[in-house]
Amino acid sequence: MLIIDSKDCENIDKALKKYKKKYEKSKTLLQLRERQSFTKPSVKRRGEILKAIYKQKIVNGIIES
Repeated sequence: MLIIDSKDCENIDKALKKYKKKYEKSKTLLQLRERQSFTKPSVKRRGEILKAIYKQKIVNGIIES
C-alpha cells in the first residue's frame, strides 16, 4: 500500500503527482504484468542470454544501433 504524506495547504495535483511517482518507483504495474502469464525459467534465461549477446555485439561494433 502506498502512503502519501500531503500537507493541508498542498494542491491535489501535487499530491497526485507524488502518488504517480511513488507508484512508478514501486514497480507494481510491472509485477502485475509479469504475473499475468507464466514464463518458464529456461525461456526467461534464454531471453536474458540473447539480450546480453546483442548488447555485447553493439559494444564490439558488430551491430550499429
